[in-house]
Amino acid sequence: MPYRIRPDRPFGEEVVSVGCEQLRRAIAVLEDQPQGVHEAIHQARKKFKRVRALYRLVALDQKEWRAAENARLRDTARALSVVRDATALIETVGYLDNHALNDDERNALSQARSTLTARRDALALAEADLPQKVDAAITACRQAMISLEDASFPNSPRKAAKLLKRGWKKGLSRGQAALEACRQCAHEEVFHDLRKAAQTYWMNLSLLREIWPSAMRAQRAEAKRLVDTLGHEHDLSLLAELLDRESGLVGGGEAFSHLLGAIIRQQQDLRRTALELAQDIFAEPPARESAIIETLWLSAATE
Repeated sequence: MPYRIRPDRPFGEEVVSVGCEQLRRAIAVLEDQPQGVHEAIHQARKKFKRVRALYRLVALDQKEWRAAENARLRDTARALSVVRDATALIETVGYLDNHALNDDERNALSQARSTLTARRDALALAEADLPQKVDAAITACRQAMISLEDASFPNSPRKAAKLLKRGWKKGLSRGQAALEACRQCAHEEVFHDLRKAAQTYWMNLSLLREIWPSAMRAQRAEAKRLVDTLGHEHDLSLLAELLDRESGLVGGGEAFSHLLGAIIRQQQDLRRTALELAQDIFAEPPARESAIIETLWLSAATE
């Protein structure tokens, strides 16, 4: 089942079906591991993000349940993150290599790649309990499915429309607040908040894409571009953080300076691009856009 809520079906049943399908896919990839355990973890964590976004959109009236289920999936993802996050740093060096300005930067990045690969491999060897963590994640997914199936969501189109209006407004308000914070401050945390808001908005557009397919398709493409831009920015922040925390990891001297310079230059470029994209994506007043969503849902659900 695609990641969408169909307006011509009972809303509550659709929410349960969408969430359970993502959890089933997470279980399947963690059990089968067709491309290895670490790629399986990466794919499962994507599914967890989708389910958490679904709950933020449709479960505002179930505060305690939403908080508990969000925490379950968040903590499950974190428990699986060590080696995947280390692999992401290696991928970030590869991304930087595509934007290197000269041989000095390319040599520094090659040195960083070797060092970070050795670090990743050491972490993988040290994580002897990874199979147990994967089993625990599978159990958590099954428990999350049971909880979702027991939850209560309205099937009435009008009640569903009101829920969607509230969830959409909150998500859009979060995006606008994060955008304003990024204009005021260059700290990596505010850009990370903007990334999370953009991810949620992109997923919301996916969930409700059938109420206005052409417009949603275009907006989804722009939101995905913002998500990808901020994803690279966040990865660079994590790499810079690691270098600051473990200054001897890639050695000192010129190689370190070239690596840090490449990170800062590319990060600044990504931030400029992200702010331009976010300005357009989060331009509509939340009250107005959420009211449009409510109207579109009602129209599609009752036609």
